[in-house]
Amino acid sequence: MKSFQHKKHLFFDLDHTLWDFDKNSGFAFDMIFKQQGFDIELSDFLNIYIPRNQHYWKLYQVNQISHDDLRYYRLKDVFDALNFEVSDEMIHHLSEEYIKYLPEYNHLFDGAIELLDYLKPKYQLHIITNGFASVQTKKMKNSKIDHYFETITNSEMAGVKKPHKNIFDFALSLANASKEESVMIGDSYEADIIGAQEAGIEAIFFNEQNIEVENPVFQVKHLLELKNIL
Repeated sequence: MKSFQHKKHLFFDLDHTLWDFDKNSGFAFDMIFKQQGFDIELSDFLNIYIPRNQHYWKLYQVNQISHDDLRYYRLKDVFDALNFEVSDEMIHHLSEEYIKYLPEYNHLFDGAIELLDYLKPKYQLHIITNGFASVQTKKMKNSKIDHYFETITNSEMAGVKKPHKNIFDFALSLANASKEESVMIGDSYEADIIGAQEAGIEAIFFNEQNIEVENPVFQVKHLLELKNIL
């Protein structure tokens, strides 16, 4: 089995890798819909929202849509698909409420704390995220994982988003780390894995969804599998 134990710096993605975005989204939307008195079945909403959100994030990563369009259309698409009539004004309001409530929920992927406790004495740990700085900071603080990480790089600081090479270069510089002694760990094959590899950094694919990928890359399906190689 491949080992990465000679590495010194581990760079983690946050959403969908350590922080359970989909589960926490469900709790946030449940709260919002109850407040608004919306008669929407949460599971029906999430079944459409989760893939639409991922679709728009992929567009956002490569600058094909704006931050505001991401937040608007990921909601509008779902309401349209459910034939649930809601005004643009309400969609914008719901978007703001969602961003407010989302970081208040703190569910992590199974094994996240055990893994971080194991890794902290052995490596310098870092975050690279395309998420918005204020929201990501709250997520990490509320889920009590912020103290594990030496540096946090977000796309606002770097001026570009993963998979752009420059965000990885920015993160390496901030961490005072070389490419050779670093590993990127994330759930997005395009943003985290291909992005890191094209920046000259080895990567480990957290492939919980068991996605088939063309190029060979080291994969784990559960976070605790990382203890076998790190």
